[in-house]
Amino acid sequence: MPEDTVLFVCLHGAAKSLVAARHLERLARERGMSLRAEYAGTEPDPDLTPAAVAGLQAEGLDANGHRPRRVTADDLRRAARVISFGCDLGALAPGVPVERWDDVPAVTKNYRAARDAVVSRLPALLETTVR
Repeated sequence: MPEDTVLFVCLHGAAKSLVAARHLERLARERGMSLRAEYAGTEPDPDLTPAAVAGLQAEGLDANGHRPRRVTADDLRRAARVISFGCDLGALAPGVPVERWDDVPAVTKNYRAARDAVVSRLPALLETTVR
């Protein structure tokens, strides 16, 4: 992972972390900033959540060709920032700071509410991550 990588981790790596990664990359691009956003899951699903894919596509963000993957200790250690959606990652990489966004609603129940909860936090995250 490049130095300015934000890693988003949710249980299945198929919805919240995907939405967060795609929107953070969009925001960074709009600001002319160099940043990479990755997403992963602790128990990855075989495919992305259809509600997340449809919501992102409706907003002009591509999710085609992407698949959930399992987060690794190396992923956590190499990321500039790690954001968790309801996952305890302490045992996987002890000592790696993890910011928890546990109050984000389920994408499958309400894409717009989940998206808004994530997107509202991204400007501050971007400002404190990119060097």
